[in-house]
Amino acid sequence: MTTSLENCLIRVLKAKHTISDQDLNRLTQQHNLSGTKLSSLLVEEGLMNEKELTLLLSEEIEVPFLSLNLIKIQPDVVQLISRRISEQYEIIPIAKIGKVMTVGMTDPINVFAIDDLKELTGCVIRPVIITFKDYQAACDVYYSDTARIEEFFESDEVDADSIQVSTEVADEQIEVKELADQAPVIRMVNLILQEAIKRRASDIHFEPYQNKFRIRYRIDGVLREAFTPPRQMYGSILARLKIVSDLDITEKRLPQDGRFKAQFDKRQIDFRVSLLPTYHGEKAVLRVLDKSSLSVGLSHLGFTDETADKFNEMIKRPYGMILVTGPTGSGKSTTLYAILNEMNTNDRNIMTIEDPVEYQVKGITQTQVHPEIGLTFANGLRSLLRQSPDIILVGEIRDVETADIAVKAALTGHLLFSTLHTNTAAGTITRLMDMGIEPFLIASSLISATAQRLLRRICPNCREATEVPSEVLTRLDKAHHYIKDVKAYRGRGCTECNHTGYRGRIAAMEILVMDDELQQMVIDHKSSDDIEKVARRKGMHSLFENALETFKAGNTTLEEVLRVITSD
Repeated sequence: MTTSLENCLIRVLKAKHTISDQDLNRLTQQHNLSGTKLSSLLVEEGLMNEKELTLLLSEEIEVPFLSLNLIKIQPDVVQLISRRISEQYEIIPIAKIGKVMTVGMTDPINVFAIDDLKELTGCVIRPVIITFKDYQAACDVYYSDTARIEEFFESDEVDADSIQVSTEVADEQIEVKELADQAPVIRMVNLILQEAIKRRASDIHFEPYQNKFRIRYRIDGVLREAFTPPRQMYGSILARLKIVSDLDITEKRLPQDGRFKAQFDKRQIDFRVSLLPTYHGEKAVLRVLDKSSLSVGLSHLGFTDETADKFNEMIKRPYGMILVTGPTGSGKSTTLYAILNEMNTNDRNIMTIEDPVEYQVKGITQTQVHPEIGLTFANGLRSLLRQSPDIILVGEIRDVETADIAVKAALTGHLLFSTLHTNTAAGTITRLMDMGIEPFLIASSLISATAQRLLRRICPNCREATEVPSEVLTRLDKAHHYIKDVKAYRGRGCTECNHTGYRGRIAAMEILVMDDELQQMVIDHKSSDDIEKVARRKGMHSLFENALETFKAGNTTLEEVLRVITSD
């Protein structure tokens, strides 16, 4: 909403005495301080709803109001304006008759938007005013399908030459420009990859169904539909993915795994490819591995100064075992790679055994397990120990044999990092005991166990103060005292965060650092609950408490905390 429209709103509210002068002055002052739209503040306070506000503005500026729920927009009309322009000005094309285009606008007196539309379309622009809610809904519907793929092909805004794909085996780079005219599928795949990188997607899902082909991105841990190309394009796209991943293009009955590289914006991105036969064809999932995320310190991963200081203190130990736990997708590997990157100096021999090798890091010797030929975690770790390592990363401790070798390596002068699948930090100890590791060996070797989860971070571009909904507070149960008198924030939704209100993620952690008392408890076979109680008495924050601190700092929402972590 431009300043002109804000002034119109203030003028009409005063003239019609829709709200009290006291409320209007208070909200106007809040608007001036925070930059939050006055209309948003009015809706949040419950003083007016969005439709009432829009109708008032419609009358004041003499622009017709239109509810988009009442009409069906033709997709070919929507395609006359790109999604980028639509999001920039919050507009949606509605109809075109001859040289006159009707456009729904949340701010129909924005002369810059109208001038740009005239320039782009060559049409006379007839604006109607719509609610922001209607705009968002229409944008999600009309810009989420094949039209966006077609726009990619024809738009000058997207530079297909800016991403170059290379296979893992042959290190030659495929110039997209040279092949685009002869093979449009190559151009399409590269542009889908480029869009995924721009949106910070961690995974790309290519999903075939009986009459549909869907492509989804996982962004900040949540899957979002990106495109639905015609079903007949599925085979060509899948074949292209197999070619660049050096996979068998004729094999359709068995799962396959591969990888390839892409160069984008001077960054090298690795893609790990997994193919799985399904009822309607092979589903492909690409894991996007951006090495640039490893070249920053722990604080840049979303760690608090206190958490980063704890890790920096622990990694100074000459030997011992540091474990990070959590479910798949909780950022365990990223945390460990970031730590190794900080420790990667010329006077250290750092070696890893992984399944698979996710990030290839210069200066670190990395080995991938191959169980089918006998190279397991246990066998690989035995051989690795003969290579004079200083620091070891074991991708995951999955069985008693690997656990036993890892513990003994940590006791013989090596600093060892690994991951486990447990829910809590204290649960790591009982998990090792359940594997058959002697308690005295655990007590002697373990430096720390860290449970980790990832919370979506509020988008800094559209962050605004808000009230926590009563139904969310009800879900807190007995934890109300943690957030007493806390100012809450949310993301309003903008183009930067794709109107989700979140951009990026931040880690919530529960760090259990061993000391003499905790070591004795392990030797005495104490339960994980007892160990956790003592650790918390000594200052350990639980995952839930740490996540609430993130909420109290204004970095995430209470809804996100409760989505990811229980308050037990």
